[in-house]
Amino acid sequence: MTSILSRTSLIVMSRSCRRSFSVCARLLGENKYTQVKQENGIRTITLNDPKKRNALSLGMLQQLQRDLQTEDPALRVIILSHVGPVFSAGHDLKELTSKEGREYHTKVFSTCTQVMSSLQDLPVPVIAQVNGLATAAGCQMVASCDIAVVTEKSKFATPGVNVGLFCSTPAVAVGRSVPRKVAMEMLFTGLPITAQEALLHGLVSRVVSEEKLEEETMRIAHKICEFSRSVITLGKRTFYKQMALDRKQAYNLTEGVMVDNLAYQDGQEGIKAFVEKRHPTWSHSDDKAH
Repeated sequence: MTSILSRTSLIVMSRSCRRSFSVCARLLGENKYTQVKQENGIRTITLNDPKKRNALSLGMLQQLQRDLQTEDPALRVIILSHVGPVFSAGHDLKELTSKEGREYHTKVFSTCTQVMSSLQDLPVPVIAQVNGLATAAGCQMVASCDIAVVTEKSKFATPGVNVGLFCSTPAVAVGRSVPRKVAMEMLFTGLPITAQEALLHGLVSRVVSEEKLEEETMRIAHKICEFSRSVITLGKRTFYKQMALDRKQAYNLTEGVMVDNLAYQDGQEGIKAFVEKRHPTWSHSDDKAH
């Protein structure tokens, strides 16, 4: 009987995963760090290690690297959520003791940098959905996302000074999201800022009630899904590239990108649809218009 059930399960899994096996495999396989689901182009990655305050251990970071893979052409948006009262408390300090050694510590921070950088390098928008505390590398993750929707009870901090480990890598993302003096106060004191303060200073996009968190996050995600993936990808890539340039260089870059965008099939389709007063039919490719 067990053998028959096993074969049946494999057949069902094969059929359901035919279009997107990697996502289905993560949903059905064992994973002690995250929960992953994908529906209608929206992938939700839920940090699921609440007993460890969703610490960004090396194992968690490596799992996130797998979860963030974007080969699926149907993928349009990624949401990073969490189980428990803490979005993420940052690195697992038990991994940072001297007994682990410099080589291991280097691997931890290198992997973390890869994950944080990928959030802005991915071809689709990434939304942080936060209902609680985000500290140290957890705060860094929120700052690294393209959009952050948080509840009124959420708080954000870079408290590394409390344990003698200055939040230097979180400062890269936080310092590019909030004014310098706000970042320095957070880094030097370790004190948390409220959700409203985070909104005021630009760390998050919007603050909602706990009851509205998922609804508001999905509203934004579904709105993004209405548009051409190729155009969104081009826009996201260009935005981060031009932000690192001075004004003259930024305009030189974006002028060319606007012209390139017009050459896309979807660039022409969107304009034609507007003129003809109809909804556009996106190809979601970066093929040139004929």
